[in-house]
Amino acid sequence: MIDRYTRPEMGHVFSLQNKYAIWQKIEVLACEAHAELGEIGITREEASWIREHASFDKDEIDKIEAVTNHDVIAFLTNMGSYVDADVPKDGPKPSRWIHYGMTSSDLGDTALCYQLSQATDILIKDCRVLGKICRRRALEEKDTLCVGRTHGIHAEPMTFGMKFGSWAWELKRDLDRLVDARKGISCGAISGAVGSYSSIDPRVERYVCERLGLAVDPLSTQVISRDHHAFLAGVLATVASTCERIATEVRGLQKTDTLEAEEPFKKGQKGSSAMPHKRNPITMEKVCGLSRVVKANAQVAFDNVALWHERDISHSSAERVAQADSFVALDHMFQCLIRVIDGLVLYPEQMRANLNRTRGLIFSSKVLLALVDTGLTREDAYQIVQESAMSTWAEVQRCEAGKSFRERLEADERCTLTTGQLDAIFDPKSFLARVGVVFERLEGLSFDDEGQSCGA
Repeated sequence: MIDRYTRPEMGHVFSLQNKYAIWQKIEVLACEAHAELGEIGITREEASWIREHASFDKDEIDKIEAVTNHDVIAFLTNMGSYVDADVPKDGPKPSRWIHYGMTSSDLGDTALCYQLSQATDILIKDCRVLGKICRRRALEEKDTLCVGRTHGIHAEPMTFGMKFGSWAWELKRDLDRLVDARKGISCGAISGAVGSYSSIDPRVERYVCERLGLAVDPLSTQVISRDHHAFLAGVLATVASTCERIATEVRGLQKTDTLEAEEPFKKGQKGSSAMPHKRNPITMEKVCGLSRVVKANAQVAFDNVALWHERDISHSSAERVAQADSFVALDHMFQCLIRVIDGLVLYPEQMRANLNRTRGLIFSSKVLLALVDTGLTREDAYQIVQESAMSTWAEVQRCEAGKSFRERLEADERCTLTTGQLDAIFDPKSFLARVGVVFERLEGLSFDDEGQSCGA
């Protein structure tokens, strides 16, 4: 992902500096585990020495890797040089115990899962913040009347708060999905070349994983099975789809012909190089575009599940790109939405104008039911309502002056409704008599549940 989209927090997670720091932590813990178990020659003093002197230099690792063409060996060589730097030349080298009985994927896969846990923690925080904003704005706008649309066509009156509320509930489900996916990806494996623990005690694996806050993968085959990663990628794609849904709605509401809501437009901001009047929903368009990246990357993760036999590295190159890009993109999408939804400009007067734009047609469902209540069959009632509605619609389409939907009903001898009944029906609030239950449920919605945190 290009740097301008990358927040420092998320960028750090996928930096080489962070990866090598986790590698160092794993190698030190493994040495300490060996020393505690006492099954190989490493002493507790040597393990302490390794912890005290362990270090690395990313630039030096890059130089070594340019020769070895192997990142893990380059790292181990560099780390070992720091561990042995102050050891007498004729003395035993403590670095010989580093990576003992391990294979590259023991280190790489365990560290990767730790990184993905860190990255998911950031998205969990993002999701909580945006969810709280949507919930707050839903309750603020619970009485703001607007027209609901189905198929893009005016349907029935609703409140704008319901839009925010729907997003809040979806984000709560996304939060639960992220927490669940974090549990699934938070695992480690130190089991040797094909997962048989041929040269390392399983207790070393347990020791390291416990101190990293990871579960032990019950059966790794040198690699941790990529179904864990695919599930996480699928969750990221689902969350991205939620972000896209919110952004798409804002874009639709900002159209000049609708203009019920608008992205914040900063002082000094420009909308078009050619047309100075333009105020475009560029941030929400960016969210929709980045959603496509996250969703497409999920397919990469699904393809990475099937590897040859116990392990190959066809997954490695692809996930190094797709995983970081997906997390960086989604984090940026959240930051965009947090800013826009928190400051979303609403135009209640335009909402009211749109509500009345079709001259009362949006009340047709209530008229239909009221006619049935007077004793008419549904078929007869439907015909009465539709004939008046279509005549009104034809004039609305042509922008012609004419009768409203209600006036046509009043002029129809077949209409069995009284003036008082029509007054009640053509009040938008008649549609909202029970909508309070929606906001009562929202009041009980919480984004404050604290999940486990994976430290840097």
